[in-house]
Amino acid sequence: MKNLDPSRIAIIGPGRLGTAFAYKFGRDEKDVTIYYHDTEICREINQTHLNPRHLTDDLARISGGMENVPRLSGVTATNDLERVVEENDFIILSITMNRLRELLDYIKPLIAKKKGGTCLVSPIKGLASNEKTRELITPSQMIKGHLFDLKHKFDVICIGGPFFDVDIATGRPVCVTVAGDKRAAKTFNLNFLRLNRRELNSYYNFDVVGIEACGALKNIIANIKGAADCLNLGSSLPGTIFARSGVEIRSLVKLLGGSFQAFHSQAGVGDMYVTVSSEASKNYRYGKYFYELFDGNPIETSIKALKKIDGTPEGPNTIKSVHRYLEKKNMYSPLFHCAYKIFHEETNRDEIREHVIQACQFDKRSKEYIGPFSKLLYRIFPGIWYRRDKGFLSKFAFRGPSR
Repeated sequence: MKNLDPSRIAIIGPGRLGTAFAYKFGRDEKDVTIYYHDTEICREINQTHLNPRHLTDDLARISGGMENVPRLSGVTATNDLERVVEENDFIILSITMNRLRELLDYIKPLIAKKKGGTCLVSPIKGLASNEKTRELITPSQMIKGHLFDLKHKFDVICIGGPFFDVDIATGRPVCVTVAGDKRAAKTFNLNFLRLNRRELNSYYNFDVVGIEACGALKNIIANIKGAADCLNLGSSLPGTIFARSGVEIRSLVKLLGGSFQAFHSQAGVGDMYVTVSSEASKNYRYGKYFYELFDGNPIETSIKALKKIDGTPEGPNTIKSVHRYLEKKNMYSPLFHCAYKIFHEETNRDEIREHVIQACQFDKRSKEYIGPFSKLLYRIFPGIWYRRDKGFLSKFAFRGPSR
């Protein structure tokens, strides 16, 4: 897209991350518009210059009291979606994956009748599963598919980690990954992400699918790690969880159409490191709360755990979609299967402990490297060269055609 106006930006969704970006772009003297459907929330943001629902309490705790919380500067909240799309060429979709399809239904006719182009920016870290086909898609794939007949009117770029919303809001050093159309990514980098590189910097990555998939899948591992840290399994096993999860993430990313290199990027291993090891991570805390509050019923336990978290951890929903896909592909992924058993099947504390041990200590694979022959076949047949979970082919190191 050419001739996009970089002086202003819109953020759809005033959750924690959306609010954090509003703080950042406001400090950089951009004209920022936040969209939210609730008129009362918009009114309060405009009057107090604080978000009444998200992030403010954490900022108060960090800064030593509500009176010390920075106010949103240059930020206007509105519930007029048509105005948001019409007046802004850069729009950040700061929502959860399960709300993306509905939002696209709303903005599609608005983008269609808009005179100029639009750059849609997705920091969304989730994967969606088609209920009928059980195929997995990333946020950018959903956006492009949903708006396919308008492809001449928009570009899509995605933002990968590692980042936490509190750090962006307070101006602490953060470095993100940007992937997507090269020209659009360059424009967004220069005009929004690199204005004050002491606060925010970015690197470009060509692998959009890989970056998005890594950002979604590491949340599942953080859920496991949070629960595992409550199991008194010692200080060594977390290293195995981290390392073996990389094997599963790389294999699944390759199957989805990404590349192996994605996991070795900032948005891969960098983002996973902070997500599985920090209390600032919603997904790590979700795993801990889930185990601490566990009552034998995964649905009721999840509801209780979510009530303790400001914001929505994407891991619990993502593993449901991933599990359906793994079942369809008959793909061997002990840690992802472990996550589904812990967080979505009826079990007990002893079984949760056993699920983690089985996933880490009883992996069918015995080699920690990919041989040259497998590397070649991964490159030639990325959609069929992977270890099967069940059946005759699961007993062999090499794999035949997908079933």
